[in-house]
Amino acid sequence: MKQIILTTVLLALPLLSVSAEWSGYVGSEARLFTGTALDPIQDHSNNWSLLTEPEFYHEWDDGQQSFTFVPFLRIDQQDSERTHADIRELTWLTVAENWELRIGLRQVFWGVAESNHLVDIINQTDLIESLDGEDKLGQPMINFALIKDWGTVDFFVMSGFRERTFPGVKGRLRTQPRVDTDAPIYESSSERSHIDLAVRWSHVMGDFDIGVSHFYGTSRDPRFVLGLNGSEPVLRPYYDIINQTGIDLQATKEDWLWKLEMIYRSGQVDSRGDDSYLAMTGGFEYSFVGAFETDIDVGIVSEYLFDNRDEYALTPFEDDILIGVRLAMNDVQSTDLLAGVIFDRDSSAKSFSLEASRRLGESWKVEFEARFFSDIPSNDLQYVYRNEDYLQIFLARYF
Repeated sequence: MKQIILTTVLLALPLLSVSAEWSGYVGSEARLFTGTALDPIQDHSNNWSLLTEPEFYHEWDDGQQSFTFVPFLRIDQQDSERTHADIRELTWLTVAENWELRIGLRQVFWGVAESNHLVDIINQTDLIESLDGEDKLGQPMINFALIKDWGTVDFFVMSGFRERTFPGVKGRLRTQPRVDTDAPIYESSSERSHIDLAVRWSHVMGDFDIGVSHFYGTSRDPRFVLGLNGSEPVLRPYYDIINQTGIDLQATKEDWLWKLEMIYRSGQVDSRGDDSYLAMTGGFEYSFVGAFETDIDVGIVSEYLFDNRDEYALTPFEDDILIGVRLAMNDVQSTDLLAGVIFDRDSSAKSFSLEASRRLGESWKVEFEARFFSDIPSNDLQYVYRNEDYLQIFLARYF
């Protein structure tokens, strides 16, 4: 990881003599938990934090080379683990007519589904940011892209593995017992220095966007082994070496948007001893454009989440359905809202989410988020969150 960062900085030295282009935001977040925490040490019902994510960008050589630097910092009132800093991006890019080369720390997103991003495996999840898994840590890599008429092929070589973040002792929305991030276990003797490889072909064919990928390396999704920290029971994250083949497909048909993500993974052992499984997320979004003779667009979202490990899956979404609605007000303030519920077909478990945002003037933006868990049975992985319903508001100034 240090070698990749050093190489990126050296390649970007020409920037020292030019003006910088800065953007980003500074913001404040407040959370209110409506229930009492399961562990008495989590003795708070509200939490406040400050965060910032500036971005430096510059290009030169007639746009054929560029440098991007995106640091991130959060200072949290209650959870020392949630107080953290990261480099989301530190990338040098050079482009030619039919190829691109990127070196440094990057964030790469694959996938099309709304509820569960199965194929998105390059970056590690920054779980202390949000349960939705959409916040990611920067991953050191070399990425070469071959761009042809028949599609784009991306090759990735990665080292400097990033361990998943988890809430600390006092942090809420954590497991019981807690995850001990100081005691990870690796299948590979190289641990964080293991060389991970990935390749992805993507192409647009008419109404279809398609991607086919394969990943070999350290799993970003750990399984857990029960251990002890002194006399305290803890969960130790175990990072397997895996192979994962994935496909993501999106079709746009007038007002319909059809989506599918599917993976086959081997190398990650479950509690039965099986080390391979198949999972998929698929569904649609139908948009009512100009609903009710207004400027408002209303989207109806539905997806099915499947994992053939059933109750042995490392995810609570092994046989579940998402139903949601998306509102785009199409106003000057870019007001939008997404609300949904995921319910388990085999039990009464339901998880509700609401996300809304609105611009305030030229430089400010407010975001609202709510999550609720209902009727969670004791054998469900979300049972540890049964008292963790919360409301959250985020106010940011962009520059």
